[in-house]
Amino acid sequence: MTDTFTDGKPIRLFESGSIMQYLVARYDTDYKISFPPGSREFYEMTNWLFFMNAGVGPMQGQANHFTRYAPEHIEYGVNRYQNETRRLYGVLDKHLSDSKQDYLVGNKCTIADIAHWGWVAAAFWAGIDIENFPALKAWEERMLARPAVEKGRHVPDPQRMKELSKDKEGMERHAAQSRKWVQEGMKKDAEQQK
Repeated sequence: MTDTFTDGKPIRLFESGSIMQYLVARYDTDYKISFPPGSREFYEMTNWLFFMNAGVGPMQGQANHFTRYAPEHIEYGVNRYQNETRRLYGVLDKHLSDSKQDYLVGNKCTIADIAHWGWVAAAFWAGIDIENFPALKAWEERMLARPAVEKGRHVPDPQRMKELSKDKEGMERHAAQSRKWVQEGMKKDAEQQK
């Protein structure tokens, strides 16, 4: 992402967690989706943001790959990453259940919730049954009920993953198209590395 920094010069940012931290530090001065730096909630929010960046995102991303995009079924890869994603979902589910909060921190939707939502909403794509995580499922539904989340999930194009999850044949067609695209990209990347 590129933005104009306070000195008037461009600043380039990468990695979703870093971008989210920058955006709230720079633009969320009323702390609508964050907490004041230095507060207990700020550090708890940061913990959960990093939990997504270092845990849920990478593990579920690999679960997606071995479940949907690998050219052949590799049982070890599927099991390894689905099980790790389930373990991480269990941590989220337990936290939400034990804390009795609607959101991950301070009973307010923050960048930590926003960062996790897209992954959890697509659990089925990684072969994860969200029904096994009742507190997390309730959280995911609460997030989807937020008008800003509903609006944002359709940027830049309408997002149809939820609808796709109800159509097994459509899901398989989409997976086949995606698998082809991923494999072509991997081949192209490998050729460029020679």
